[in-house]
Amino acid sequence: MILGGVNNAGALAAVDCGTNSTRLLVVGPAGEVRAREMTITRLGQGVDATRRLQPEAMERTFATLRTYRSIMDAEGVACARLVATSAVRDATNGKAFLLPSAEIVGAPAELLSGQEEGQLSYAGATGDLSAGDATVVVLDIGGGSTEIVAKVAGEIVAVSLDIGCVRLTERFLHGDPPSAAETAAAERAIGAELDRATAVVPALVDSGRSRQLVGLAGTVSALAGLELGLAAYDRARIHHAVLTIEAVTRWCDVLGAEPAAERGRRLGLPEGRQDVIFGGALVLREVMRRFALGACTVSEADILDGLVMSMRSPAR
Repeated sequence: MILGGVNNAGALAAVDCGTNSTRLLVVGPAGEVRAREMTITRLGQGVDATRRLQPEAMERTFATLRTYRSIMDAEGVACARLVATSAVRDATNGKAFLLPSAEIVGAPAELLSGQEEGQLSYAGATGDLSAGDATVVVLDIGGGSTEIVAKVAGEIVAVSLDIGCVRLTERFLHGDPPSAAETAAAERAIGAELDRATAVVPALVDSGRSRQLVGLAGTVSALAGLELGLAAYDRARIHHAVLTIEAVTRWCDVLGAEPAAERGRRLGLPEGRQDVIFGGALVLREVMRRFALGACTVSEADILDGLVMSMRSPAR
């Protein structure tokens, strides 16, 4: 079955093929969430070094997409958006992934630019957020890239940075645990990318305005779960929880000193994140330090929610 285009009557689905995870959101006609799934597939395995998607990584992701398609069929999904991001953007053989993915899901596979990814994440993250007069800065820490997005003079401005948790780990954090020199190299790489972010989004350093940092994706969610002491994922408690700079710094210190196997034994840390959580935590800490942001509001609404919102609007 080929799924249709914009549809305001039937169930809608959004599928996000990221560098580290593949995720699904199904929403019913009344806006009710019928399914929200996440699977660590590590599609971006080795892409930073080889600029190619590996066959085994694609097969893992295809298997997950088949499972998601079954869920979509069971929920009577009438239209869907299927998107890919950083890993596929960077790969020279991206079509080898996009074409089979489209066939499995039954919807066109869209390769988002960093700007498009950031704008969709911003829409999803701010849909149920009360920020008052503050400038909302959305930070989406992915596996291959990190998007920083803010609304400036009524316009959403996004910058995509090459500092995702998988990319940093594969490029710099080789030790188990990483050495001080490896960590310092990762911090320098993050700093260089944040220099670029400042040039694109000057509002990041506008100390004359109140700013609210909203953090998205697996790294931020996992850190919130660790800070809250959750034994298992609890979306209701994590969504709009607040991580202070002190808490993020403490977790960087703790996770950076542990081997991946020890991190993996921590209650609530999702399987598949233990080797890359430290790299992602470094990104969050350095962003908060650089832009003097003392707290991060965690949002479990993200690009998937933005994709569903776009399908409800005929203006997409």
